[in-house]
Amino acid sequence: MVLPPKPIDKAFEALLQELPADLEATAREFKAFARARQVPNAQELMRMVLLFSGLDQTLREVAGTMTLLGMPMSDEAVRQRLAACRPWVKALLDQLLPPAVRHALPDGLRFQVIDGSTVQGPGAEGIWYRVHIALDLVSLELRSIAVTDRKTGEKLGHYPLGAGDVALADRGYCHRQGIHETLERNAHVIVRYNAHNLPLSEAGGEAVDIMAELKRVPKQCCLQLYLPRPDGDGPAHRVWVHARRLPAAQAAAARRRCRRNAKRRQPKKSTLYLAGWVLVLSTLPPAVLDTNTVLALYRVRWQVELTIKRWKSLLDLDQLRAREGSPLAPLWLHGKLLYAQLLERRARAQLPPQWGDLDQPRSATWWRVWKLLKQPLDQIISAVALWNPQRWADCMQKLAERSRRRPLQQLPEPLKRLRFGLPTALAAPAEA
Repeated sequence: MVLPPKPIDKAFEALLQELPADLEATAREFKAFARARQVPNAQELMRMVLLFSGLDQTLREVAGTMTLLGMPMSDEAVRQRLAACRPWVKALLDQLLPPAVRHALPDGLRFQVIDGSTVQGPGAEGIWYRVHIALDLVSLELRSIAVTDRKTGEKLGHYPLGAGDVALADRGYCHRQGIHETLERNAHVIVRYNAHNLPLSEAGGEAVDIMAELKRVPKQCCLQLYLPRPDGDGPAHRVWVHARRLPAAQAAAARRRCRRNAKRRQPKKSTLYLAGWVLVLSTLPPAVLDTNTVLALYRVRWQVELTIKRWKSLLDLDQLRAREGSPLAPLWLHGKLLYAQLLERRARAQLPPQWGDLDQPRSATWWRVWKLLKQPLDQIISAVALWNPQRWADCMQKLAERSRRRPLQQLPEPLKRLRFGLPTALAAPAEA
């Protein structure tokens, strides 16, 4: 008997056109796809990745969906195919990033906002993985991304910074080694200054008491200081600390947070004093970026936090669907980020060029656009319109529970007989 040809999924083919060319060749290169068997090609293998990572389907649900699409397989077969896809998906994600920052400001500077976020499974007590990202400050396009284990902390070395790049980061990146390495790559840093973590000096090498310096300042200042090299060999790097005193109410709130975060111990006097200031360290001279500009730039850093929040609230990035250390965990993370990039590309294609750029007034944010476009994207990936209703019996077999010590609940036998009109002997109520 000749089987009818499988319907062509044009919508999914169009979606895959946004991925790097020759999907089949890259899948074979990274040994994600070697033999067809139930999965006929790399395109359908990518559908499985997106069902598992993007739509958060379980292995059995992926097996059920693929069965309805004419590719019956078990959840164990799905697991084995997905476990081999992590290097392939990671390579595709890297190739999907824009090749260069679109916007360069005067003097050829390109600003990148960087940050990291933790990822763990539901109910986890600690950190499982970290995701490190960099965004173009103007267009908010993703510039680089890295996934590391929980033992790898936040550092500037995760990002491919080069000549002309300016990394905009929070106090977690205020480390001498990282700043030194960034300067060695002819890049620059604007980072929230942590006086206790990064000691600075005068031109002659004398240590600087930041608190004493700030006590002589009424509201705002720019201190030219020096950052000694980590190995102590060679001249120190010149840096500038831009400082602005917080209003009394904000300073009091910041000091209350310090006391609350200190838990059992009393914060140092210097810590409480510095909490009343905004301190931002820059490796760019004030002639390029003055104090007002540096402090305003640091406030815009919040856009990277919003990007991570959008991933977590709309895509459930913080709800890892695999065990820590499982081969499926890094696959899920990279697949989720690949899904996010596909959604990002579709959002930008729907809107006028530069719609969300920060160098102009904006009428809305990306959050609602993503939420709307996620619905048709999920339908394209799951291909609901192509499900074969004659395969529902096979699908239910794929979704069935495994043998378990405690079976699924059902009605007591007398009630089941009563439901079908059969005679039954229900116990009479006990007399009082």
